[in-house]
Order: sequence, then C-alpha cells, then structure tokens
Amino acid sequence: MTSTLTRGGLVPAKITNLSTNKIVLFMFNPQEYKISKTVNWTDQKVTGQNLPKVIFSDGGAPTLHLTLHFDTLAIGSTDVRAYSYPLWQMAVIDTTTENARTHKGTPPPVAFEWGRLYFKAIITQISDSFTQFTPSGIPIRSVVDIDLKQFLDIAAQPPQIESQSTQPAPQTTTAVQGDRLDHIAARTTGDASNYRQVAEANNIDNPMQVHNGQSLNTPST
Repeated sequence: MTSTLTRGGLVPAKITNLSTNKIVLFMFNPQEYKISKTVNWTDQKVTGQNLPKVIFSDGGAPTLHLTLHFDTLAIGSTDVRAYSYPLWQMAVIDTTTENARTHKGTPPPVAFEWGRLYFKAIITQISDSFTQFTPSGIPIRSVVDIDLKQFLDIAAQPPQIESQSTQPAPQTTTAVQGDRLDHIAARTTGDASNYRQVAEANNIDNPMQVHNGQSLNTPST
C-alpha cells in the first residue's frame, strides 16, 4: 500500500520483511492482538507425597496472533488479494537465503510494529477468508489470520515493546460515496458489528443516512 494512513485516517500497523525491507501497511488496524507464551515444566515423582516436584525445563517462544481486515469496496472494488498477497510472500521460502551446501532456503524473518510494540518473528501460519465478491466473482473483502513466533531470545535483540511513541490517533473519519455505518465501523474499529457505536457517537437514527463527505466521530475501542 502507498498510503501512510489507514482507511480510517489512523497511523497504520505494519509488518516488515526483514530480508528485503519491504513493508506492508495495514488497510485497517487490528481491533486487538494476542501474545502468548508457554513455560515448560517436568514432574518428578516424590514417594509418599500428593504432589510431584516440578522442575523447569525450558521456555517456549512468545507467539502473536493477528486478525486483519482488507476491504476495497470504497476504492473501486479491486481485487483485495493484491493487498494481502505481500503477507503470503513472507510465509514462503526466500530463495536468497538458500544454503550453498543443502540448497535449502527459509521464509524470511519479519517484524510487526504498532505504537510501542516491536515483535521480531517468523510467520508460522496464515489464512485468508474471502467474505464479499463482485458480481463477476472478484473478492473485495477478506479477513486474514496470521500467527507470528518470536525466534530470538529477548535478551539478544532490541526490546520487543519499546519504540518511539506515535501521535494520538484521530477520532473522526469522513464518509465516502456509498458508505454505510457498517463499512465505517469496519475501517475505523476493525469490526463491522460496531456500527451501533458509530451511530450512537453521531446521533444517527437511520444507519442508511450517511452522506458523502460527512464528518463522523469514531468511538474508541
């Protein structure tokens, strides 16, 4: 994407291919993200005791799950896969990393950045669900689920949660021709079902009465 803001006028989250430095800016920021980590322990039986002794084994790598929304309905109904395809390229083998002896390569390392979060990782899973199409069958709306796995110990790399803070996100958006409240909710909050909150924030009784160029308050999520 060439825009430096999301469709809702916000500073976009991004994923960078660390092998090529190619950046994918998100069309809509995630409504939420989830970071998890496993800690592995082994049990050592203790005769005559109700509970075993637990011995630390190792720590699992932190993982981050994202759900991303892509929608081209308001920008010409072009093929939405053009916006999600660069993410898929980060999940396939990078031929430039091919080992000279084994002739095997690996997918590239990536970095997810949003606000103060910096998460250096590899992509372990990606899926693309297409939810709306043109009459000719071209997908124009999709939901991408992506899992990232940190691949270096946090002590051996820059902090994962510290980077320069961003300016506060704008709290308004401008309606475009053909907009509905569910469209506006999807691009500003990442969830079309939040259209009721948008209606309440703007005292709109009829969700179909949205005018081209109308300035609308967007609820914080």
